[in-house]
Amino acid sequence: MSETVVATPVTTTALCSTYADVTRLRAENPAAIATAWATRAPRPTIRGNGRLMIVAADHPARGALSVGDRPTAMNSRSDLLDRLRTALANPGVDGVLATSDILEDLLLLGALEDKVVFSSMNRGGLAGASFELDDRMTAATAKWTNEAGLNGAKMLCRVDVADAGTLNMMTACAAAVDELAAGGSIAMLEPFLSSRVDGKVRNDLSADAVIKSMHIIQGLGSTSAYTWLKLPVVDEMERVMDATTLPTLLLGGDPQTAPAETFASWERALAIPAVRGLIVGRTLLYPTDDDVTTAVDTAVSLVR
Repeated sequence: MSETVVATPVTTTALCSTYADVTRLRAENPAAIATAWATRAPRPTIRGNGRLMIVAADHPARGALSVGDRPTAMNSRSDLLDRLRTALANPGVDGVLATSDILEDLLLLGALEDKVVFSSMNRGGLAGASFELDDRMTAATAKWTNEAGLNGAKMLCRVDVADAGTLNMMTACAAAVDELAAGGSIAMLEPFLSSRVDGKVRNDLSADAVIKSMHIIQGLGSTSAYTWLKLPVVDEMERVMDATTLPTLLLGGDPQTAPAETFASWERALAIPAVRGLIVGRTLLYPTDDDVTTAVDTAVSLVR
C-alpha cells in the first residue's frame, strides 16, 4: 500500500491531507490537536441496532509489530494509517481503538468524524520484556480520555499468579475504571489468564481459563456501570458468555487460521445475544492477501 498519501478521501474537517502535512502541523502548531478534539463531531457508542464494529491498532506501542509470519508487518506508520483509513471509510465500521499518537494522526486527517473512539491505556508490558506482565499505564490516561470526548478506554488485563507485576496492573486498572466511570466513559477490559512458557508469555485460551479471568477482572473498581469486556473467541463461547452480564466485544487477534475459518468462528460467537460486536485489528488490517477492503466488508457483514 502507499506510504506517502492517504488512501481514502479527506473530509472537510481534515486539517491535513498528507502525512507530510501531519508532521508539519505537529512541528509548527501542536496546539491545533487539542482544538481538533474539541471541535470533532463525536457519536454515541450505541446507535441503530446496538452492534459495534471497531478496528484496533494499539499493538505497536507494546512493540508487537508482527502479523502472522511477517515480523515487521507493522513497521510503517504511513502504511498502517492507509489501512486504518481504508477500514474507517467503510460505513459499517463504527470506530477505532488505538494509542493517542495514532488517534491524533487519524484526527488530523479527518478520519474520526462521527466515529466511536477508544484510547488504549496500559502499554508498559512490552512484548517479550522481563516486565511484560507488569503492564503499567504508559499511554492514554483516563483524564485525557474524558477530556478529549472519547467513548472510553481499553486496558489489557493479563493475570499471572506467579508474577508480582499482575498486582500493579490490577491496581492501576481498578483506579482507571473508577476515573473513567466518573467521566461517563467506558472502561473496556481485556482479561486473560497468562503464564510464562519457555520464557514467553502465553495466554490460556481454554473456556475455563477465560471464564476465571473474566470473574477476576470484571470485579475491578468501585462500579462496573461503565465496564465492558473484550474477549477472545474460544471454544464453548456460550458457556463463556454465561460468566458475565457486561456488554462484550469479541477480540479478533492475530490471524492464526485460514480467513474462512476465522470468520466462521466469529459468526458463531456473534449469534450469542450478549455479544455486542467485534473489535479486530491485525486480522482485518493485515489479511494474508493484503485486501483490506474485502476483509473489512466480510467482518461488517457478520456484525450487521
